[in-house]
Amino acid sequence: MLTPASLPRVQRAIAELGFDGWLLYDFRGCNPIAQSMLGLEGLQTRRIFGFLPVEGTPTALVHRIEPGPLRRWPNEWRKHEYSGWRELEGLVTELVRDKRVAMEYSPGDAVTVLDRVPAGVLDLIRAHARDVLSSGELVSLFYAVLDAQQIAAHCRAAEAIAMIARQAMQLAGDRARSTQPATEYEIFQWIHNAFARAGLTTDHGPSVSVNANAADPHYEPTGALSEPITLGSTLLIDLFAHEAREGGVWADQCWMGTVGPPSDRVATLWTGVRDARDAAIDFLRAQTRTGAAPKGAAVDDIARGVLRQRGVADQFTHRTGHSIDARELHGAGPNLDNLETREERLLIPGVAFSIEPGVYFPGEVGLRSEVNAVIGGGAGGELLITPNEYQRELIVV
Repeated sequence: MLTPASLPRVQRAIAELGFDGWLLYDFRGCNPIAQSMLGLEGLQTRRIFGFLPVEGTPTALVHRIEPGPLRRWPNEWRKHEYSGWRELEGLVTELVRDKRVAMEYSPGDAVTVLDRVPAGVLDLIRAHARDVLSSGELVSLFYAVLDAQQIAAHCRAAEAIAMIARQAMQLAGDRARSTQPATEYEIFQWIHNAFARAGLTTDHGPSVSVNANAADPHYEPTGALSEPITLGSTLLIDLFAHEAREGGVWADQCWMGTVGPPSDRVATLWTGVRDARDAAIDFLRAQTRTGAAPKGAAVDDIARGVLRQRGVADQFTHRTGHSIDARELHGAGPNLDNLETREERLLIPGVAFSIEPGVYFPGEVGLRSEVNAVIGGGAGGELLITPNEYQRELIVV
């Protein structure tokens, strides 16, 4: 949330990026970035604006019958109430007239997670502002960056999840050699129980999938739809959670194993996926050691290039990684993506994201490897990869 203490830093960034102000807009929760920055809470059924000028005092606009969402807005800052649309549009016009305004907008929907402002609102602002530009870099700086406590919370979750993943793999292997092999859904339930024992929580998943089911990146077993995990199976476990206590930050991992020795094909595919992941990590380490801030699209290109050399790039059908911020598993910060979207934002210190190349062959098998990274989150400002001991070879159980 924006505060009088944080305002000077925000205004310096607005100035450095060449804006006259940052205009935040929300209506019924359409813009979680504005909700967080403005500290909105409670009933929200009317339009709310907050304008952060490059210098001077911020201004908020809120409906007269519903001032509650801005109850945490500092008393020393301006707050105007409106009732009718003419009054609102007049107030908005005065705020943005002849200014270069940043909003949660992405030209051409290039970065979908940033495109939060409706086209009609953009029409209203463009009618009076000198220009409307993307707030993407401001979002990275003031919404997506993790602080030291949040990075520590992420690391604790990551280590707990890694242990649970390894145990789940071993359990699946042990059961496969018994008279009652486990089903995907049984391992799914076991992981949920393990999360609870470890003080973790999740809102969906995990994905526990064998063989052809693993070719669906979002597969999730159910009591009615679940395959047994038997000798010869290739097993994908994608699991994600955060600490159940306040301040928990998501960690997200994918582990691959086989029950018994892998086939030559699975071993070859695994090597390609792992090498693509490691090429992305190596590129990030090399860039950040020099103080460079690479674009998310560039990292996606590196990972995708490895799989192109191996002849399976067409089976890598999603981005290399998604943002992880303090609020969401799939956050609003920069993604590693030059496939689904055109991610031109910089990977600045403090942003976190997954690195998860995968290949999928419908009806046959899918493989993915996933770790998480925090730019500058390690000792001495090095790139931090979580978990500390991530998967290098296929787990054979």
